[in-house]
Amino acid sequence: MHLKRVLFLPDKYPNKEDYPFNLDIFRQTHEIVFHSNLTFLVGENGTGKSTLLEAISHRCGFHIWRGHSRSRYNKNPYEKELYRYISLDWQNGRVPGSFFASDIFRNFARNLDEWASMDPAMLSYFGGKSLMSQSHGQSLMSLFKARYKIKGLYLMDEPETALSPKSQLALLSVLKRMSGKGHAQFVIATHSPILLACPDAVILSFDDYPIESIEYEETAYYKLYKAFLENRAQILSEL
Repeated sequence: MHLKRVLFLPDKYPNKEDYPFNLDIFRQTHEIVFHSNLTFLVGENGTGKSTLLEAISHRCGFHIWRGHSRSRYNKNPYEKELYRYISLDWQNGRVPGSFFASDIFRNFARNLDEWASMDPAMLSYFGGKSLMSQSHGQSLMSLFKARYKIKGLYLMDEPETALSPKSQLALLSVLKRMSGKGHAQFVIATHSPILLACPDAVILSFDDYPIESIEYEETAYYKLYKAFLENRAQILSEL
């Protein structure tokens, strides 16, 4: 593993009222220790998974490919500030890596297209095709297969978005293969019971605090999908 642990510094938080510093999970969790090259973060929306991934990304110096920002009413000045109040403990020094989220992927793909207009050879890294010319799912898999061959730390926020179940299995295969080689470490927020089934992965639950590991069969996603598939008629009749 490259990243050994994330330490939270709650005594230095600017306040207790604004997100994300108002979340008990960041106030009651002192550290996250990584025991696997593949760690999944699970929990309901709003529990802080994506916020933590972005904070780690900022702390690592990874670029996040955002588009043009828009004005917002009553903007929270602390929304993106968690990275200032965490520290990272590395195994053998900092490594390169990247942050992925579906909502920023198109910004990267558009930039890549502009660069390729001047140097088409760079598309060979992604199978020789523009990511913009492929379907969303196809372009995601082209990126995953190319990028994760490189040694590094990879942070992913709900990569299953826009992926069919078959493509999720293909991504699971990439994660299993690359993390098993030991040169790539993944920390992934997901709602996908398919990805969560990856062997040797550690699953951390954000539904309770402090953050702790749980078994695959204990995840809410596994329980919900299992119950639906086994009792579909009854569940639908109760809606």
